[in-house]
Amino acid sequence: MKILILGDVMGSSGRKALKKNLSNIILKNKIEFSVINGENAADDGKGITKDIAEEFFSEGIDVITSGNHIWDKDETTKYIEIERRLLRPANYAEGTPGKGYGIFLTKDKKYKIGVTNLMGNVFMRKTDDVFKIAKDIFNNMKLRKDVDFSIVDFHGEITSEKMAIGHFLDGYTTCVVGTHTHVPTADTRVLVKGTAYQTDIGMCGDYNSVIGMNKENSIKRFFKEKDAVNHFPADGEATLSGVIVDADNDTGLAKKINRILIGGSLNN
Repeated sequence: MKILILGDVMGSSGRKALKKNLSNIILKNKIEFSVINGENAADDGKGITKDIAEEFFSEGIDVITSGNHIWDKDETTKYIEIERRLLRPANYAEGTPGKGYGIFLTKDKKYKIGVTNLMGNVFMRKTDDVFKIAKDIFNNMKLRKDVDFSIVDFHGEITSEKMAIGHFLDGYTTCVVGTHTHVPTADTRVLVKGTAYQTDIGMCGDYNSVIGMNKENSIKRFFKEKDAVNHFPADGEATLSGVIVDADNDTGLAKKINRILIGGSLNN
C-alpha cells in the first residue's frame, strides 16, 4: 500500500502546485490513497471553502484534514456536516460540527483506511486532552481488525508534543505526521514498533515567504511598522511538501517513509 500525505495547502499558490503535480505524483509512485491538510487553502490563507474542497477531491485527494483554521470560513460549518471526507480535529469539544476521524475505502474498494485528525493542546486553541482522545479512538479502531491501514495528522505547534503522540501511537497506526508549522523537519523515519513518523511534513506553498505569508509584510509586522497590513499569502511558485508511506499489506504497519519536495524554492 502506497499512501501520500501532503502538508498544509497555503493559498492559491499551493492549490496551483497541487493541480499541476498531483496526478503525476499519484501515477509515478502508484499511490493508492492520498490525504492533504486543507485548512489554509483559501485565497487569504485562512480556512477552506466547499468549492476548494471539491476541487481537491476531483484532483484525486481522498481525505482532507485540518486544524485551528477550519472554522475561518462560515460556510464550512454546514459543509463539514455533509462531507465526511473533510475532517476537523477529533479533540474539539463534543457537539462540534463534523467528525475528527473516519474509515474510508480506497478507490478500488479493496482496503479500509482509518484517518484521524488531532490537534495539539500547547499554544493552540482550547481543545480536549489530545492524548486521552487519541487513546479512546485507537481503542476502538484497531489495525487489521477494524481498518487495514491508519493515518494520523497531528496538527500542533511544538515538537515535543508531536513526538510524544508519535511514540504513544507507535505500533497502533501506520503513520503519524505533524502539520501546522509549515516547515518540514528532517526526522523522517519508521519508529521502533512500525509506525512511520515525521514531526512536521511542511506546507504546499511558496517557501520564499514567512511560513507561506508575504515576507515583506511579515517583517513589517515584526517591526510594528504603520503600513503593515494583515497577513496575506505569498504568491510565488509553491513547493509541494509531504511524505509517501509504503505500508505492509499484512500488518498494516510501515515499511518505509520518504519525504517529497516538488517545485518551488525547496525542490529536491
